[in-house]
Amino acid sequence: MTTNSAASSPWLTQDAFDRLQSELEYLSGPGRAEIVARIEAARSEGDLKENGGYHAAKDEQGKTEARIRQLTELLRNAHVGEAPADNGVVESGMVVTAKIAGDEDTFLLGSREVAVGTDLDVFSEKSPLGAAILGLKKGESTHYTAPNGKEISVEIIDAKPYAG
Repeated sequence: MTTNSAASSPWLTQDAFDRLQSELEYLSGPGRAEIVARIEAARSEGDLKENGGYHAAKDEQGKTEARIRQLTELLRNAHVGEAPADNGVVESGMVVTAKIAGDEDTFLLGSREVAVGTDLDVFSEKSPLGAAILGLKKGESTHYTAPNGKEISVEIIDAKPYAG
């Protein structure tokens, strides 16, 4: 199976891309400034060893910086635009119905950022399941090795573009 760069990069709707871009701009600008101000205010209170406000602000700063890195990477590599073709081929941006180890499951293959506000489970195309089914068609089967080492069978029942 060959994968093109669009299939191996995360797919985002334009709406999701714009929402994430706005979040990144806020976190990189005003969000960072707010955290720095909280750190400075807490630092001025004195002894840093027992200063809960200081440590909480530093923790928040670390989480914010991690989210900035995550968003930067996601937005840099994302394939943005229309959903993939409705051709039954499993690729990023498809809602897949599959029989996994005998149980039927429906999920989005792609970025969890696309499915915000839905009840859909999301699997990355880089996850063991996602990597195993990428490029398969309706009716095709495969298996993959779960993180616990167990071999799991998968049969593709349907694959439709995510309509958001």
